Amino acid sequence: MALDADTLLDRIQLKQQVSRWRTIALAIAAIALVVWFSQLSGAKTITGDHIARITIDDIITDDRYRDTLLKELSNNDAVKAVFVRIDSPGGTAVGGEELYLGLRRVADKKPVVILMRTLCTSAGYMAALGGDHILARDGTITGSIGVIMQSFEATELAKKIGIEPVIIKSAPNKATPNPLESFTPSQRTVIEGVVDDFYHYFTNLVQTRRNLSDAELAAVSDGRIFTGTQALQAKLIDGIGSEEQAHEWLKAERKFKKTFPIKDVKPRRPDRSIFGKLEQLSNHSIFSLKEMMVKLDGLVLIWQPAPQH
Repeated sequence: MALDADTLLDRIQLKQQVSRWRTIALAIAAIALVVWFSQLSGAKTITGDHIARITIDDIITDDRYRDTLLKELSNNDAVKAVFVRIDSPGGTAVGGEELYLGLRRVADKKPVVILMRTLCTSAGYMAALGGDHILARDGTITGSIGVIMQSFEATELAKKIGIEPVIIKSAPNKATPNPLESFTPSQRTVIEGVVDDFYHYFTNLVQTRRNLSDAELAAVSDGRIFTGTQALQAKLIDGIGSEEQAHEWLKAERKFKKTFPIKDVKPRRPDRSIFGKLEQLSNHSIFSLKEMMVKLDGLVLIWQPAPQH
């Protein structure tokens, strides 16, 4: 039976839609395979004694999965030492503090060597203090010892565009600083006290871990950054080098008789499926800036945001 023109057109459009969705499905499958094979190609199978290598290369925040990994490494007798590569501008106060404490717990049982890369500033440097030995490159940027809390005031802008903020709160210092109300001298004093309190914690940590005099501490704790060479001169690090020098230190100071193989380790996240990885990759690319700003609410130890990978 001959088909009329409308029916024929409908069938052509249906075939085109099926073809289009088939192409999309094949593209998704191809991307999934690429992600899967990239994960497999970078994996090393090491079952004997080894050195675990952790990479911290993003904004440092509170991370229970990372904390769990550090506990596992601490209790794993096959892990003879831990190398921590840090390439981070810093992060939250609690994130830096927790990473520092986690590394110290590992260091109670086995050597921890910090390998600073391009950036290791603020909370990144705080975390580095958890290592037994700190190495950097000459061109590494480190330091930025300090604490910051940022906000802004939009009261004048609100008036210009005809907005009248209505704020009802239980006490003058509730929700301070608030962009929609003027920042009073007494409120500034309260916030400065919070910043100064954690700054005192940070600088005490630097002084204790790096064995600095009061004068030496004052020279490095005004928020400035240092190159690796300058950091070595200021006693913020122990040497210039990377993994080769880390192995030499283990042999000289910790009496390692041989060079152990290195195994990269990562925290185990809840979703390890192929499609979960694709979703994480998509979210990281599209929403990374938004997530970074949410994570950095509160006390911050950061030099400048790193490019999002």
